[in-house]
Amino acid sequence: MKLKLMTAGVLLAMASPAMAAELTISCGAVGAELTLCKDGVKQWEDKTGHTVNVVSTPNSSTERLSLYQQILNAHSSDIDIMQIDIVWPGMLAPHLLDLNKYLPKSATEGVFQPLIDSTNVEGRQVAIPWFTDAGVLFYRKDLLEKYDAEVPETWGELTDTADKIQKAERKAGNDDFWGYVFQGRAYEGLTVNALEWLASFNGGTIVDDQGDITVDSPEAAKALTMAHGWVDTISPPGVLNYTEEEARGVFQSGHAVFMRNWPYAWSLAQADSSDIKDKVGVTQLPKGGSDGQHAAGLGGWNLAVSRYSDNPELAADLVAFLTSPEEQKRRALEGAYNPTIASLYKDQEILDATPFFGTLYETFTSAVARPSAVTGDNYPRVSNAFFNTVHEVLSGSVTAKEGLSSLEGELKRIKRRHW
Repeated sequence: MKLKLMTAGVLLAMASPAMAAELTISCGAVGAELTLCKDGVKQWEDKTGHTVNVVSTPNSSTERLSLYQQILNAHSSDIDIMQIDIVWPGMLAPHLLDLNKYLPKSATEGVFQPLIDSTNVEGRQVAIPWFTDAGVLFYRKDLLEKYDAEVPETWGELTDTADKIQKAERKAGNDDFWGYVFQGRAYEGLTVNALEWLASFNGGTIVDDQGDITVDSPEAAKALTMAHGWVDTISPPGVLNYTEEEARGVFQSGHAVFMRNWPYAWSLAQADSSDIKDKVGVTQLPKGGSDGQHAAGLGGWNLAVSRYSDNPELAADLVAFLTSPEEQKRRALEGAYNPTIASLYKDQEILDATPFFGTLYETFTSAVARPSAVTGDNYPRVSNAFFNTVHEVLSGSVTAKEGLSSLEGELKRIKRRHW
């Protein structure tokens, strides 16, 4: 079965039509992702003489998962290689190749072991880690200096500083200026943001490692009540529909002092075309309070090969090329994408280009994971229930206490029926 897909690139001419093959890879389009993917693919094409069709997928990871499930459940060969989220290997594994059968051990040499573990399902290496991620706080260095403010250690300090600078900037004539932007749309990105808030207040991780539902706690309620208080005060009302790129657009155009995002936003903020070039700092996300902790949600993406690919060997070879140390270094230098290979965090070129890779190394290697391992195939149900509840709290439809109580009941029903 063939599904029609919108391509983001133009097929290149085959070097040898009689022998060359054609592959299709899906890449994200957040920030510089698509450009970097195309550049890497072009190198492989030039090296091998084969052709690769690059397919752009939705920026929303929730929508992207639905697209992949549609294609894989149809046993379609339309996409050979898929860029998959760190929480998807378990649920997509039945449709993915065991890359151990196609690649040498060197393909994963030096990769952080937790990332290898997350892509290994029942002994099958169903994906190769491509880049890792953790949430970080971007801030305007120039504005903190201008208003004699410190980099915030707690969410309370961030709230106060954001409010102070927002009022001052608006008084100076910048009417569209805001204190803080983040990812508030009802999608997977909100699950990560809210998990960071909960964990920073020692409010758990929705479901713990034993499968017990822990979301309805005073700490979690405190965290979500805090976040609700940001909307239409230090955060624009539209934040309820922001993904990564909407938040970056506001921050990079000079209209916010703080932003929660992934490291990829650094290289774009530092581009010559950026309104805030050389005015940005990056640090760890704030603690919930003096007794809280810094908590960054673990992100990251992998490359997997569909079981229904017509050219599995070639597809695996392209995966190995794109996840190689050389290619990961290029992506780190050009796009600030976190390598999955430990040794690259000691590479001076990378540290010169992205200094916070060194100072926030522990943040990246000890980030808080979403409860996808313990909930398995039911993680999408758990995440959907969580981010929808959080969105209702942010919008003021329910209080944090009401929302979390209802959410716990819904998660218990999911658990009884499905895991």
